[in-house]
Amino acid sequence: MPENEHMQSAMISVASPSDLTLLGPAPQTDVVIDEDLLNETLDYIRPALQADGGDMILLGTEGGRVTLQLVGSCDGCSLVSMTLTAGIERILMDRVPGVLEVIAL
Repeated sequence: MPENEHMQSAMISVASPSDLTLLGPAPQTDVVIDEDLLNETLDYIRPALQADGGDMILLGTEGGRVTLQLVGSCDGCSLVSMTLTAGIERILMDRVPGVLEVIAL
């Protein structure tokens, strides 16, 4: 089997923090994300990123979408896709009701 058949694809939407309209419409939901719980959960995740020289900044939420900016060594890291989907997004969706999608800039 060729090597690329074992690889899973992951897509991260990338946009400038000043032009979030490039990300398309946010998922439609009537659920309001609890900002305090979201911040507590981000604080739970943050030490793992900081241990490798990275961090994240919450840019906002809209319609179930959480938009983060990954900074430090996370910015441009080749593993950012895996960190986002297998780590940050999974934890936020498990712990914070209403989170449907996580976008990293």
